Amino acid sequence: MSNAVTAVNGARFDGLVEVSDAGLQGMITLRGDLADIGQIVTDTTGTPMPDMLQITRAGSVSIGWMSPDELLVLCPYGDTDALVAKLVEALDGKHALVVDVSEARAMFRLSGGPAHAVREVLAKLTPADMSPDACPAGLLRRTRLAQIPAAVWFDADGAASVICFRSVGQYGFDLLKTAAAPGSGVGYF
Repeated sequence: MSNAVTAVNGARFDGLVEVSDAGLQGMITLRGDLADIGQIVTDTTGTPMPDMLQITRAGSVSIGWMSPDELLVLCPYGDTDALVAKLVEALDGKHALVVDVSEARAMFRLSGGPAHAVREVLAKLTPADMSPDACPAGLLRRTRLAQIPAAVWFDADGAASVICFRSVGQYGFDLLKTAAAPGSGVGYF
């Protein structure tokens, strides 16, 4: 049996901000009528349902609103199979899809640096408004970084998480590294 590794195998870059591989992360895509399955998901995970464009967290589980019929459940990597099984059992009889996508995604963390530096790094790569008013902590923004689809959210401390497809994980990491190169701040925020 092989050992699981991330798309960039623990890579880390220190520049204007720290860009780091977030490590192995359990990710479950859940599709269905959220009005019909939301309470079941909350009861099963112990995590409140997010409002539109939000991400919620309780303990080690987060739930992100991805679209009107899609959620992304984040959990510790080692708990993914058990949580998938619990969700499948709890949603039995409902029109819903539960899929472990942990191996199909890459996740990065951006943190540190001067105030708003994380936002500046991301603003160089995405057409989305990364200002604190447009993208406050807890808002999950689906966008793109250069030409790759991505999801981005900020924590209350100003750090950000970025998820992209694993197949473009190295490219995504390299984009973030380039945007975070020392001396590359633009001073917009």
